[in-house]
Amino acid sequence: MPSAAAQDLPARFSVTDVPPGDRLNIREAPSASARILGSFQPGATGIEVIAKSPDGRWGLVPLAEGAGWVAMRYLRAEPPSATPLPRPLYCRGTEPFWSVSVTAEGALFERPDQDVIRLRQHGEVAGLTGGVMAFDAGGETLDLTVIRARCSDGMSDRPYGLQAMVWNRGALFLEGCCTLTAR
Repeated sequence: MPSAAAQDLPARFSVTDVPPGDRLNIREAPSASARILGSFQPGATGIEVIAKSPDGRWGLVPLAEGAGWVAMRYLRAEPPSATPLPRPLYCRGTEPFWSVSVTAEGALFERPDQDVIRLRQHGEVAGLTGGVMAFDAGGETLDLTVIRARCSDGMSDRPYGLQAMVWNRGALFLEGCCTLTAR
């Protein structure tokens, strides 16, 4: 999404002002007294924040199963991607299972029952709430549409900040969620 909307979420952050030997706690609720679910090391990067508490002091971070809250005063926004849509971007869906990963090195489309398809990007455009990437998928066009909105994969309690649709202008139409980190 465009750099002008860099303050919009989801976005990637880095841990700052946490002394060596200490950790930034991930809490069950947006409160310093809430149960600790995990932590980030000082200087950790690529931390995806998908929402903020109403007072803006806490950020919601996805975990493998579920989510937790971290104090925003210890996070610094990372520079936005130079591309219309963020990189890296990992999108996946269920029923049927599929994934599209877009990194600086390239893009891949995967389904469990088929060979991995290396995608060759031939277009990308974004607006305030999302964007579309067009790929050559071995002789046919495959489009990935990403929209900034809360999303659920339907199988875990992990929240996502981006919805995804993949289609090939034919019989294939897949829906899922995206994340900005491989975690």
